[in-house]
Amino acid sequence: MKRKAVKASRHPFVSVIASVYNCSATIEAVHDTLQEVMQSTGRSFELVFVDDASTDGTFEKIGGLTRNHRNVTCIKMRSRFGEAAALDAGLKHSTGDRVVFLSGRVNVDLRAVSALLRELDNGWDLAAGRRHPRKDSVLNRWVSRLFNWMVSRIYKVRLRDINSGVFATRRSLLERISFYGDLHNFVPVLAAQQGYRITEKDVAQLPGTFRTSKYPREYVQRFLDMITVFFLVRYSKKPIHFLGFVGTLFILLGLCILVYLFVYRILQIGGIAGRPILVLGALLLVIGVQMISIGLLGEMIIFTHAGDIEEYNIEEILNGWKTSR
Repeated sequence: MKRKAVKASRHPFVSVIASVYNCSATIEAVHDTLQEVMQSTGRSFELVFVDDASTDGTFEKIGGLTRNHRNVTCIKMRSRFGEAAALDAGLKHSTGDRVVFLSGRVNVDLRAVSALLRELDNGWDLAAGRRHPRKDSVLNRWVSRLFNWMVSRIYKVRLRDINSGVFATRRSLLERISFYGDLHNFVPVLAAQQGYRITEKDVAQLPGTFRTSKYPREYVQRFLDMITVFFLVRYSKKPIHFLGFVGTLFILLGLCILVYLFVYRILQIGGIAGRPILVLGALLLVIGVQMISIGLLGEMIIFTHAGDIEEYNIEEILNGWKTSR
């Protein structure tokens, strides 16, 4: 899904998009700090707060800020849709060439925003914030460390805090990446796979009350998200390469079992009726054929829509008249 920027003849250079939920006690302090930090950069900016259906009066407080500050926008969701939806809505209702995203689930020093923006000036396409030093629970830190280790090994991306929820990037990068559900946590990974230059900058985590990830459902969701991104990155254009490979392994294993049972019965070594291995061989054969069939169906769908899919990402074009980015 490509996201088109709002057309405007004059627009701010930086759009700060903040996802918020039930933070009426601190939203004014967050706003004041962001105003101060962004003014110190000397660049035009706008603040876009996306309220994910708060119930404590957060939206009303932001509404008061919008009446006193022309560069503040507030978007209220009808229901809780998550941070990926908040980022998408913020992009569609902002115009800055540079985008800073701040997750409402982390408590970090907002003064680090200017440092993230400077990394973009140094030639990086995305600067992700790394929470350091961490102030949350030991359980959260160990789970996060394991998650980041797995992601870095699978996707070959050298980042130590993939899901910090704080990053600065160029709008053009986000317009090239599809994210939904919880895939906004993998924006740095998806960007790196597109060939963009990714870096990481330490962002101080402030003390406070932190939510602890202690439910098995959350770990399962993270694992499934990792599988989703792995498939999208490696096999979204050629599903038959993945499904066909696994299906072929199943077919070969099933055939080996069935051939063994066939020889076993022909040589009259013993009977095969009712043996669990016979059911296993037949099951592997059927599953293998089904996986190859699903891969072929995926190939047919991609072939039908091949004209709408861009498999490449052009960074720059040079000719005798002009330079385009």
